[in-house]
Amino acid sequence: MAKRPRIGLALGSGGARGYCHIGVLRALDEMGIRPDVIAGCSMGALVGAAYAGGRLAQLEKWARALTPRSFLALVDLRFSGGGLVEGREIFTLMEKLGLPKTIAELDLPFATVATDLETGREVWLRDGPLNMAVRASAALPGIISPLYHGEQWLLDGGMVNPVPVSLARAMGADVIIAVNPNAKLDGALWQAPDLQKSSGLTSLQARLPEALQGLWPGKTSADTPAAPGYLEVLSTSINIMTEHIRRARMAGEPPQVMLSADLSDLSILDFHEADKAIADGERMVEEQKAALQRLL
Repeated sequence: MAKRPRIGLALGSGGARGYCHIGVLRALDEMGIRPDVIAGCSMGALVGAAYAGGRLAQLEKWARALTPRSFLALVDLRFSGGGLVEGREIFTLMEKLGLPKTIAELDLPFATVATDLETGREVWLRDGPLNMAVRASAALPGIISPLYHGEQWLLDGGMVNPVPVSLARAMGADVIIAVNPNAKLDGALWQAPDLQKSSGLTSLQARLPEALQGLWPGKTSADTPAAPGYLEVLSTSINIMTEHIRRARMAGEPPQVMLSADLSDLSILDFHEADKAIADGERMVEEQKAALQRLL
């Protein structure tokens, strides 16, 4: 009997869209596909850590319970640290989930990718404190403050390797399943904001001082559409950057199976939309079921 290949998961960045990883992991489990190694970037790092630590159910319960109001309570605004949000709540959440303190204590080999602010180089975090590895990987530029760790200022890994196939391969994977929460199946990288819709961006805007309310878009006149505000421009710029980087990286290091989300209408801060993202993760696996079964 042929030996089963060593399966690696590369879980990509995407902010709130990264909740799709929960649906992907659930659906893969139902198929009997359990990864041997997990490489995560940004939100993929958080979900991957929860799975590798046996706490995915707890993360899913927490995510599904989030509302725009409860999301507000997680926003620790701080304008002096290189971002709008300090990101302490990531540490709090990981402790609440009951995740171990170090990467070595996880049930599966796990690593995250971050970006060195000084050199722009890719940084792989494969050992040491788990919470620092996840927090560094999720330091979304302009929104979440960079993290000082290992004598480096680290930013979101999506700036250099948004779907870390190369990291999963370096961890010993023979075949790799990659998940891209930022896929744009309709080709659009930006949609005009719905000012009536409650979203993560509107929740963040509500916490801003009055002098900074202009960061949010508004109609300039009755005859013109709503202009994109600072937060819209920032989040869309991140989308554009990571999509171009992803395409370049995938051309040289394609996975065996690519799972692409259909979540263009979710912003990176729509953390109260977990139900939709998780369902799309399940859809991705179902659509690629035949290709996934060939890996076994």
